[in-house]
Amino acid sequence: MSLKAGIVGLPNVGKSTLFNAITNSHVEAANYPFATIKPNTGIVTVPDDRLDFLCDMFHPGKRVPATFEFFDIAGLVKGASKGEGLGNQFLGAIRECDAICEVVRCFESSEIIHVDNSVDPARDIETIDLELAMADLDTVNNRIAKQGVKARIAHDKEAMYEMAILEPLQKILSDGQPARLCKDLSPEQLAYAKKNFFLLTLKPIIYVANVSADDYADIESCKHYLTVKEIAAAQGAQCIPVSCEIEYEISQIDNPADRKDFLESMGATESGLDKLVKASYKLLNLSTFFTCGSDECRAWTFRNGMTAPECAGLIHTDFQKGFIKAEIYSFEDLKKYGSESAVKEAGRLRMEGKDYVMKDGDCVFFRFNV
Repeated sequence: MSLKAGIVGLPNVGKSTLFNAITNSHVEAANYPFATIKPNTGIVTVPDDRLDFLCDMFHPGKRVPATFEFFDIAGLVKGASKGEGLGNQFLGAIRECDAICEVVRCFESSEIIHVDNSVDPARDIETIDLELAMADLDTVNNRIAKQGVKARIAHDKEAMYEMAILEPLQKILSDGQPARLCKDLSPEQLAYAKKNFFLLTLKPIIYVANVSADDYADIESCKHYLTVKEIAAAQGAQCIPVSCEIEYEISQIDNPADRKDFLESMGATESGLDKLVKASYKLLNLSTFFTCGSDECRAWTFRNGMTAPECAGLIHTDFQKGFIKAEIYSFEDLKKYGSESAVKEAGRLRMEGKDYVMKDGDCVFFRFNV
């Protein structure tokens, strides 16, 4: 299952440094706008202690974690919705993503220029909201022009249904606000809009507050971070504080034990980037099931609500076509009882059929016949 989040923000806010830390790659991170001209793609593993536990138990020949894809997208500037800067490329790259990670500059520096010559997180967020909203407004206006005629003259039912959604969206977008904040639509109408209108501001979002190393040590005293946190809370979004500078340093430490020691020296159990990856994973309503044995222990990503046959199809289409049943036990039961045989003896191994909805942490063996 290929899902991806786009790292967006104004120029020089730390997007490329964050991307470098996430993927441990080396894209250009120059001190001028548009250093990142093509979206850089990176695959990052999803941290999961459960997979480590399974590998310690089964001693497999291969360990395969779940993965998540990030895009590092060129910095947006005012007027992007009208083609300014790299506007069209920027907006097109976001459209291909399933979620948005918006990096907001929350650090002062005389060495790193800001496109507006001052650090103001609220203004920066407003700039991006406005540009994305204006791009979406063009999309909505074009759709209204098409469906409005059908609704008024032909009384087309589909067009009339869409117009009841499009008009509230047009109103909120005209105010420069993201479509996801529209209060005049039902959950069903919002779901329809997400599926059919492909609006940028309907994509789920996480705000990443990029703070200085000094502020990260006392994050609740950082006024810029608190500003972003407040804005995110008002939108029902998450805000994750990260020091991209520190995270990049951590990413350069190859030895896992040394990384752990570095984090502990900072009073942390996991990095800000690990939190971001996990949050992005959950933002898209994703969970993990496991297949485990002596050959391989593997974490598989699935959308919550998928059935056992659908999850079997993630491994191979033949597994879904010829699905018979799934032998399942929970990771928590395996951890509690200490072995597969003990799980079976405790009566905790289940045989599930085609209607079973998979749960996070399921350890599964699919039986199929083709």
